[in-house]
Amino acid sequence: MTRRELRENTFKLLFHKEFHDSGEMEEQYGLFVEAIEAMNDSDKKFVHDRVFDILPRLHEIDGAIDNVSHGWKTSRMGRVDLTILRLAYYEMKYDDTIPEPVAINEAVELAKKYGGDDSPSFINGVLAKLT
Repeated sequence: MTRRELRENTFKLLFHKEFHDSGEMEEQYGLFVEAIEAMNDSDKKFVHDRVFDILPRLHEIDGAIDNVSHGWKTSRMGRVDLTILRLAYYEMKYDDTIPEPVAINEAVELAKKYGGDDSPSFINGVLAKLT
């Protein structure tokens, strides 16, 4: 899989967190990767490691997002937009292999594909404040 496909699958699995508690995420991971035939073991490990490194940081990540998104606290955000922001923030702050502009651009691309009409500009604006 390409890096973009891995990111998209990470986003999709991370989105499951909105509907399941943390204790169910391993089971959700198993069901998720079982449904994707194109994932090899390396891809599965990448997605697993990324999601399970983000989950314990959600409180910190959401706090950072809340600090810059005036009038749009994480509790009011659409779940798709919030998940994209969480993933992008993680990539910007914790993944030294991804330059911040790339993380922002990839988040905007996810927003175009999965978010609403205003999602790309909203995502871009919030992430620009986080740099």
